[in-house]
Amino acid sequence: MSIQKVWVDEGCIACNLCVELCPDVFELPDDIAIVKEGVNFDDHDSCIRESAAECPVEVIHFVET
Repeated sequence: MSIQKVWVDEGCIACNLCVELCPDVFELPDDIAIVKEGVNFDDHDSCIRESAAECPVEVIHFVET
């Protein structure tokens, strides 16, 4: 299964963990993490999954097909 969509819900606490784990996918320009545009999620599958699993407030989600 491959990841088709990744997003960060409201409630992000800007801990920067997702950026540290997966800097090619996530960035923290303001007070919340966002997903960078144009990313090929297949290239970053494992770090996206790790970021979602390790997020302390569980606001990182993804859809796979």
